[in-house]
Amino acid sequence: MLRSLCLAAAAALAAFASPAAAQLSPAEQAMIGAVDSERDRTVAMLGRWVEQNSGTMNFVGVRSVGEMLRSEFEPLGFKVRWEEETGADRAGHLVAYHKGRGKKLLLIAHLDTVFEKSSPFQHWEVKGDTGVGPGSSDDKGGMAVIVAALRAMKAAGTLRNADITVFMSGDEEDAGNPISISRAALVREGKRADVAIDFEPLAVDKGLDMGSTARRSSGSWTLTISGKSAHSSGIFAPGVGYGAIYELARVLDEFRRELPEQNLTYNVGLVTGGAAAELQDGGLTGEASGKTNIIAGTAIARGDLRALTQDQIDRTKAKMQAIVAHPLPGTTSVLSFDPGDYPPMAPTEGNRAILTKVNTVNRDMGLPEMGELPPSQRGAGDISFVAADVDSLAGMGASGDGSHAPGETVDIPSIFKQAKRTAILLSRLSKERSR
Repeated sequence: MLRSLCLAAAAALAAFASPAAAQLSPAEQAMIGAVDSERDRTVAMLGRWVEQNSGTMNFVGVRSVGEMLRSEFEPLGFKVRWEEETGADRAGHLVAYHKGRGKKLLLIAHLDTVFEKSSPFQHWEVKGDTGVGPGSSDDKGGMAVIVAALRAMKAAGTLRNADITVFMSGDEEDAGNPISISRAALVREGKRADVAIDFEPLAVDKGLDMGSTARRSSGSWTLTISGKSAHSSGIFAPGVGYGAIYELARVLDEFRRELPEQNLTYNVGLVTGGAAAELQDGGLTGEASGKTNIIAGTAIARGDLRALTQDQIDRTKAKMQAIVAHPLPGTTSVLSFDPGDYPPMAPTEGNRAILTKVNTVNRDMGLPEMGELPPSQRGAGDISFVAADVDSLAGMGASGDGSHAPGETVDIPSIFKQAKRTAILLSRLSKERSR
């Protein structure tokens, strides 16, 4: 009996002296307890958000989700307002402010999803530890992480003096044009902040959580070729030339051979050509007509360009223009780049420093260290609009599967893990001096 009591006492002492327990302050332990105590409430809250359709073009639905978020932020002491996008043809953004001292923290998420009202995928369902529903991980799961973390900070008293702005865009999945209008408010908040954290889905690689210190850009290009339409028997002849489709093939093949660099991709997503050809539906579809015995007079290709730094973007665009500038005989080529590109979030030491602080939290919580996710494994996002002005970290939302597709899921336990990480990280950052 005495031996059993001694072993029990030793086990209790070892647990108390474990690295996680030794490194977490009483307030931090209280935050962990608060997240755990509100698990059911958090899941129910997420379910209500998912049930409300907020496809980007469902402006009423996006605003409705925004109002649900308002009812969460205002009791925590945030001042909430709706940021209109006059001229951008989108619903707008929810911005919540909590003034305080220390570092100015900007938390970024988005209210909209890719699932419009016409989608058959509309409802929320819980299957064990998995939640199924439109936007459940991208990005309503990230919204749940933010709210759960802030509620835990409130319960532990660490929110009182924190300076936090939450920016939830209403059009992340399909940004309004012009970008200069639709992202003006976000850029403004980025210039004010010391640290920006994005709550898009958490990346998991081989079972390990990863941190995103960089994201590539996203932009589109259009290549339009004109040739001399004539009888096919004259193809390649002087005064007739090669026709538009041969020139298009030449340019695209030289792109394939001449442009490769690490972290750079340049996809061709749409091609059309013939005696006559044109793009329709804002460049989403194409129409062409022609015959096998007529040389193609027009050919068009559209694609995207993704790079890690602005220098890489500029260098690649110059190479592409140089390739286009030497057309085959009888053809002319015009390469244009669409306005409204998403800029890159280049990897910086400041971004890595935030991940280092997250890993200190991980160590103190007894969690594995988070490595850096390769930039090629994450698409463009809103945080890229502020990354040039402020140290940034992406992907602190919940993990899940099937983003942007019917059957999208969220890993429910990841919401609570991320909320705990976030609450402790924000509380610690709030004690540091603003720049």
